[in-house]
Amino acid sequence: MEADDTLDTLFHGKLAIFQGAKGYRVALDSILLARFAKAGGAKRILDLGCGNGAIALMLAALHPAARIVGIEIQAQMVERARRSVSLNRFDQRVEVRQGDIAVIETHFEPESFDLVVTNPPYRAPRSGRVNPDVEKQIARHEVRGKLMDFLRAAAYVLRKDGIFAGVFPAPRSVDLLAGMREQGIEPKRLRWVHSLVNDPASLVLVEGVKAGGVELRVMPPLIIYTRERKYTSELIAILND
Repeated sequence: MEADDTLDTLFHGKLAIFQGAKGYRVALDSILLARFAKAGGAKRILDLGCGNGAIALMLAALHPAARIVGIEIQAQMVERARRSVSLNRFDQRVEVRQGDIAVIETHFEPESFDLVVTNPPYRAPRSGRVNPDVEKQIARHEVRGKLMDFLRAAAYVLRKDGIFAGVFPAPRSVDLLAGMREQGIEPKRLRWVHSLVNDPASLVLVEGVKAGGVELRVMPPLIIYTRERKYTSELIAILND
């Protein structure tokens, strides 16, 4: 293990993941997305901007018949993700590539995936405090890839009727939904995520279908914490599923 890395666990110790001690680290949003994405009979899954590989690892554990590919622009995170893949013995089913999703055509053939998942950078380059840590900055701010780059990439690699699943800040949900439709990915399932029952939504989980029909199902909201600041029973059930 590299000196500046930590070895952590996911899924109650069933998965191990290398992460930078001070860089970007897996958060609840990635775990929620992995659980929210419905792979069904998907044989090929792509994780756009896979970071340290957390979502790819979780999808591999949840869907043992699928082959997962992750693409990430940051070399150090790619190296960590590859080590995590080997540590979890997923070498035959999970591949991590270094590359820029803005030029997705140089990495993959069109319509070559059944499911695309992404937890893209959340913030516009000049919005909010830009983290001085470069790894966190690229993961959270649109400095090396904008939302539309991720959506264009998803539309390019998805087969017709393929599924897209993403997580994004609730205040930017209109950008996400409008961008999906612009790229021919019709929003089909949506769930707001709230920290507390009376708080505004903080995140939105969205599923879309490439060339799908016009009809959106809004699921009941997901509440993270009780008034005592403990995980709600539903969140515990999701995490333990």
